Amino acid sequence: MLQFSSNNLSSSIFHLLLPSLVPLNNPRAHASVCSSPSIDRSHYDDAALRCAAIMIAVVSSSAASMVAAAALLVLLLSLHLAVVVVGARGVQSQPSYRGGGGGGGPCALAVTPLGYPCEEHQVTTADGYILSLQRIPRGRGGGWPAGGGSRAGQPVLLQHGVLVDGMSWLLASPEESLPFILADRGFDVWIANTRGTRWSRRHVSLDPSSRLYWNWSWDDIVVNDLPAMVDYVCKQTWQKPHYVGHSMIEALSSLFSAGTLVALAAFSEGRVVDQLKSAALLTPVAYLAHITTPIGILLARAFVGELLSDLLGVAEFNPLAYVPGMNCYDLVGSITGKNYCLNSSAVDVFLKYEPQPTSTKTMVHFAQTVRDGVLTKYDYVLPEKNIASYGQADPPAYDMSSIPASFPLFLAYGGRDSLADPDDVRLLLDDLRGHDRDKLAVLYLDRFAHLDFVIGVCARDYVYKDMFAFFDRFN
Repeated sequence: MLQFSSNNLSSSIFHLLLPSLVPLNNPRAHASVCSSPSIDRSHYDDAALRCAAIMIAVVSSSAASMVAAAALLVLLLSLHLAVVVVGARGVQSQPSYRGGGGGGGPCALAVTPLGYPCEEHQVTTADGYILSLQRIPRGRGGGWPAGGGSRAGQPVLLQHGVLVDGMSWLLASPEESLPFILADRGFDVWIANTRGTRWSRRHVSLDPSSRLYWNWSWDDIVVNDLPAMVDYVCKQTWQKPHYVGHSMIEALSSLFSAGTLVALAAFSEGRVVDQLKSAALLTPVAYLAHITTPIGILLARAFVGELLSDLLGVAEFNPLAYVPGMNCYDLVGSITGKNYCLNSSAVDVFLKYEPQPTSTKTMVHFAQTVRDGVLTKYDYVLPEKNIASYGQADPPAYDMSSIPASFPLFLAYGGRDSLADPDDVRLLLDDLRGHDRDKLAVLYLDRFAHLDFVIGVCARDYVYKDMFAFFDRFN
């Protein structure tokens, strides 16, 4: 049996990897791989790939040091690649999530200090995970805005993406953050936090340090988390909420989405559609065959999470790692596409609270989607395992054309998005060609990239205005 020392693990792996990843013929790279805030375009994607390659996925579990050492050595020897977040401040074991400083939950950290009312709520899923939700019932004025009409008190549920949590919606000022804009317009805002993130790490019987706690993929979020949260909001407000999802990546770490993909997968199986008034999907992801971000393609094809999860017992995917002197803020455009009106100051706030862990199984599932180009349930690879889970040798596909034609959908996407690529969105729209015309609204913004839709300074005028008008049609 192989044995490894865990002392200075990240530093050792970094120094082992660096010589093979920084080409000798590029003197720009030797001082700091991504230290320059103004990398010219000829080196842009090359620098992005080098940064992605030296990042290390630090795994936090009951056998953290030995498992992490073995897992990272496998990555080093087999692919010379480690998946990681850039710009993180330090390696963490337990807890393995971004804190952001201060006590209390998201309400105390990011909402009430700005003068908004906020409530902390919890809901337990059918499989025992205890999830947190934050509620902003109204705006700073304390009452309903003049002329609020049918939207006064209308609930809206906001769903984040993978490797982030509900704090990802609260990065900018009240004038730019969607939850605050909604609240000031009279909506009753609910912010979801899916399993495994900082505010949703509890279970009725399992502990996050156990592998069993992390035995799930985003299929389980489709089946358990989303229905539990929608049902809870319905019962608390006595109204059907609108749903807003963004395929929000952690712009400096993750390459995949959840807020829209989970919703589309759920809708395709008829889940929660009877409990929602409508859904607004910003940069919707149902297909990933045409992503053009070089890091996304590289990591999805090289990620060996099946090996980590099945052979080495790695269950939690923790994207935090420490690489001294790294500053890869310029990677945002290389990962997401060149953003048109990105609020760059939000990046610092983002790194204060994000990224968050997820399960290794979830990362494997996303990698499978990119590699195979088909949106299916989790592939256990071995036919006998798939048969045991699904009754067939191959995992069943999610059929987007099965989304009920009468369900109101608002889709917004951009021409510069490297993740929710326009060609992939058009595949989704082709699946929806039989949708009721008066129930489907599509907003295409040629200059927008992935993050412009949530933390862009012009999202309020270019995106949210049309989304609110769509909501008003179904209030």
